[in-house]
Amino acid sequence: MASEHRSFAPQLSRRRLLTATAATAGAVLVGSAGTPATAAGRTRPAVIRLPNGFRPEGIAIGGGPYAYLGSLGDGSIYRADLRTGEGGVISAGPGTPSVGLKLDHRGRLFVAGRGEGARVVDARTGEILASYTLTTATPTFANDVFLTPRTAWFTDSYQPALYALPLGRHGELPDADDVVTITLSGDWSQVPGEVVNANGITSTPDGSALLVVQSGVGGLHRVNPRTGATQLVDLGDAAPLTNGDGLLLTGRTLYVVQNRQNAVDVFRLAADGRSGVFQRRITDPLFDVPTTAAAYRGRLYLPNARFTTTPTPETTYDVISVPA
Repeated sequence: MASEHRSFAPQLSRRRLLTATAATAGAVLVGSAGTPATAAGRTRPAVIRLPNGFRPEGIAIGGGPYAYLGSLGDGSIYRADLRTGEGGVISAGPGTPSVGLKLDHRGRLFVAGRGEGARVVDARTGEILASYTLTTATPTFANDVFLTPRTAWFTDSYQPALYALPLGRHGELPDADDVVTITLSGDWSQVPGEVVNANGITSTPDGSALLVVQSGVGGLHRVNPRTGATQLVDLGDAAPLTNGDGLLLTGRTLYVVQNRQNAVDVFRLAADGRSGVFQRRITDPLFDVPTTAAAYRGRLYLPNARFTTTPTPETTYDVISVPA
C-alpha cells in the first residue's frame, strides 16, 4: 500500500539529471513529417510504421537510435530503429495498457500502467523486473512518468496525487511497499470523476521542482516535490493548454503536446519554471492525435494515438518525426 504522509526529499539537481526524456541534443535537421531527415549522408524516415492495431501512447528514446513505444491495447513494448524505421515487439504485454514510459541509462523502461499501477521492464530482454501498485484509491489512472537519478515520478489522471518510487544510490529498485504518495494542493483544483487531470510530467529547467500539465483545464503547474504544493505557471497571454498531454524539456525549452489539438506548443521557461513565454506552435498534416514526444538529433518523434478513430486489429498506427 502506498504511504500517504511520509516525508520525502527527492533529488532534482539539474546537474545530476540523467533521465532519457530529453534525449541527446544535436544540430537541427531540415525536413517535415513527409520529408526524410538526413544526417552524415544517411536518411532517417520521418514516418515510422507500427504494427496494425498496436495503439501507441508513450514513447522513449535514449542515447542510441531506438524508440520504445507502449501499447494501450495489450501493453506490449515495441522497439523501432530510427535509422531504418524497422522494429519489433521486445516485451509481450500483460494484457493491460502501457501508457507513458521513460528509459533510464541502465536500459530499464519505467512504464505507467493506467489502472494497474507501474512496472519496470528490461529494454534488452523484455523481462519485467518489478511491478508496483501505486495506490489503492479508485478510480486511478497512472498516466505518465518522469525520471530523476533517485526517483521515478508517476502522475494519476483521476486522483490529485503524484507517486514516487525512490531509487537506491546505484539505481536499485524499491520494494513494492516503498511507493510514496504526494498529494497535490495549492493552485491545484481536481476535476472529479474519470476526467483526465494530471497528465504529462517533467522538471523545471533548474531541477528545483516538477512541472505537471492538467489536461482538462489546460493549466501547467509547478509542483513542490516535497509538499505537493502547486503554483500555476505564468504563461502570459498563451492560450490554455487544452488536451495537454506529454511534456518534453530540453534546456529551457518546453514542448507541450496537445493531443486532440494536433499541435505542440513551445515555450521558453524561466530557470525556476515559474513563468514562460510562448515561442511557436508545431503542427503537421500527418498528426493524428499525437500524445507525447521524444527527441533525437534535432527532431521530435510523436506517436499518433488516433483517439478519434475506432481501434480495430487492422487500424494503422505510426510515429511522426518533425524538426524540433
